[in-house]
Amino acid sequence: MPFRPDAVRGAGFRGPGEIDYRLARQAVLSEFRKGRLARHEVCDAHPELRRAAREVGDVTSQDCPICEAEPVVLVSYVFGPRLPAHGRCLTAKGELRRLASRGGPYACYVVEVCRACGWNHLARTFVVDPATRRAAAR
Repeated sequence: MPFRPDAVRGAGFRGPGEIDYRLARQAVLSEFRKGRLARHEVCDAHPELRRAAREVGDVTSQDCPICEAEPVVLVSYVFGPRLPAHGRCLTAKGELRRLASRGGPYACYVVEVCRACGWNHLARTFVVDPATRRAAAR
């Protein structure tokens, strides 16, 4: 499954150290297909995550690996200074860029979610630190 760096809102401000969870995703799917994990164990998205997927998720071209009923959507969350303890769901494309302009660092999490069956998996994480980016650009 391709997770392009530009697939997340505000990706232009990503910092170094992106962690991609495709191998972990493949391991979960393999265990599910072998019958070692039940559907309710892999389709267990929290109601708030499903709501965010329905309302603000970015639709991908990749069908859900479990139900294959509809494409998965990407939901992005950010944690950092002057944000609520539970983080903030990014709802607009330029939102991460605006947050980064206020200072940082911010920890970003991108989750793939199926709105039909509730499949969810952490796709990738990265840190946005405008101070580091400015220092590297000099």
